[in-house]
Order: sequence, then C-alpha cells, then structure tokens
Amino acid sequence: MRWLRWAVFVGLLLVVWFTPFPAAATTPTERSFRINASRFEYSPAILAVNPGDKVTIELISTDVVHGLAIDGYNLSATVDPGQTARLTFVADRQGSFRFRCTVTCGNLHPFMIGKLNVGQNTLLWRAVALSGWVLVGGAWVLKK
Repeated sequence: MRWLRWAVFVGLLLVVWFTPFPAAATTPTERSFRINASRFEYSPAILAVNPGDKVTIELISTDVVHGLAIDGYNLSATVDPGQTARLTFVADRQGSFRFRCTVTCGNLHPFMIGKLNVGQNTLLWRAVALSGWVLVGGAWVLKK
C-alpha cells in the first residue's frame, strides 16, 4: 500500500512538470526601449516582450563607442558617443536571450551584458510548483 502512495506522489510531480501552460492570448504590439550604454553597463539591462511583438531598441552611448548584439537574433548595432542607433525586429523566438557589447570599451567589457526575455518564464513556475510538491512530500514522510 505504501508503494501506491509513492506512485501517486511521483505521478503528481510528473503531471506538474509536463502539463503545458495555457497559451497567453496577447495581441502583438509595438514595443520601444531606450537603452543607455555607458562603460560596462546597459540601462535598462533587462527587456521583457511578448512573442510576436515588434521591438525597437534605441541605443544611446553616453561615453565611448559601444555596440549591441542580441544572441539568437543575429542583430547588431554600433553607436558613437552622443549618437543613437536603432534596431527593429519581431520577437519571434520565445526564451531568454543575452545582448552584449560588440566594441571593446575597457577592462570590464566582457561583463557588459543585458537580457531580452520573450514570453513567460515557465521554467520558474514549474520549479516553484515542484518545490511545493517536494515540501508536501517531505512533510508527509516526516509525519509518519
């Protein structure tokens, strides 16, 4: 009988992990972001959009020449100090994508990184749900 309880518990864990999230019914919109690039940082460093959104990024350099390239989208731009460069694209790939500076701007250049989030972070919510189930299972085992 004990193995049946464990089988039910493990089965519920698998259901939580593999059940698809409902698709968010969002209409694609136009999103604009203004990113200030200064030595070793982007501001803002995290951009969030929905799949299908038309995204325009205005990159402004405040000190030296900087660049911006988005991994997974094959896009890049370079901007001189005080100037503005624009990137426009459709966010057609869901996930998290890093963007990084493409022009060596000093010693900490490799750490000049930002993130583009396209869509929901379903992995986070699955991990939260699984953690809850593990806590319930731990309390269940300790109760006996």
